[in-house]
Amino acid sequence: MAKSLLILVLVLVGIFIIDQGIKEFFILKAMELYSRPQESLYHHAFDIYTTSCSNMRLVFNYVVAFSLLSFLAENLKWLQLAMITGVLAYIISIKKLCYMIPGGILVGAGLSNVYDRFNHGGVVDYIYWHCGFNFAIFNFADMMIDLAVLWILFLNFKPHFCKKDEEVEQFS
Repeated sequence: MAKSLLILVLVLVGIFIIDQGIKEFFILKAMELYSRPQESLYHHAFDIYTTSCSNMRLVFNYVVAFSLLSFLAENLKWLQLAMITGVLAYIISIKKLCYMIPGGILVGAGLSNVYDRFNHGGVVDYIYWHCGFNFAIFNFADMMIDLAVLWILFLNFKPHFCKKDEEVEQFS
């Protein structure tokens, strides 16, 4: 069990640090390019880099995808924290090593986005896809959450991909 939890924690911390580093880069770059203090960035969009298909555009997102749950306002972060806690408990309860990497990715990315809500009031987003259609602005953590959810679903529907000898022993 200790090996599995160590893997889960290392992946979780790694994803959190990578995501927060990228977000900090975009915040500092916008502050530099637009000569503004951080607080003045919170309610505007700032293009950092543009192409014909995508922009690196700093935006602070105060709701979740497609404005769902906007009625929760400041309480949204608490709901998200509760959901992340539930996911973490689920991953640990499965007791299989093969779930620890995608579980760590999911929880680390989720915690990074929730940390943004506590630290900035909203999630730091910066990838804006607009090639052929306008898509939502998202970030590295969002992509990692999508990857982890697909990975966990795959493992649930194809359990033979988790080797029998990978099952985690109960606490001795």
